[in-house]
Amino acid sequence: MKTCEVSDECRPNEKQIQRLKELMTSMPHDEQFEEYSSKLKALSDPTRLKILYLLSDGELCVCEIIVALDKPQSSISHHLNILKNLGFIKGRKEGVWIYYSLTNPKIGNIVKELIGLI
Repeated sequence: MKTCEVSDECRPNEKQIQRLKELMTSMPHDEQFEEYSSKLKALSDPTRLKILYLLSDGELCVCEIIVALDKPQSSISHHLNILKNLGFIKGRKEGVWIYYSLTNPKIGNIVKELIGLI
């Protein structure tokens, strides 16, 4: 569907300008886009995506994530820390182990949906 009705002067008409103004008022501020961008960048790492995918099935101990991904503990801890700091996951300590889960179950669904779309 063609929405652009640009004149010979390459200028949108009044109706298009009004629609754009309305859209811009609902658009988040630049600072929010910076935050969104940094969170999406964190998801661009395959290990972090795998961790979120694993956690979509429920809480896991660090040791389970290490075994599942066959990566060193230091690497897994690094990725878990990034995901935790950005608010994707939370940790619960039990004895010497930390159990991780998604802060919102929808995160796992969205990750799986994104993977399916791309």
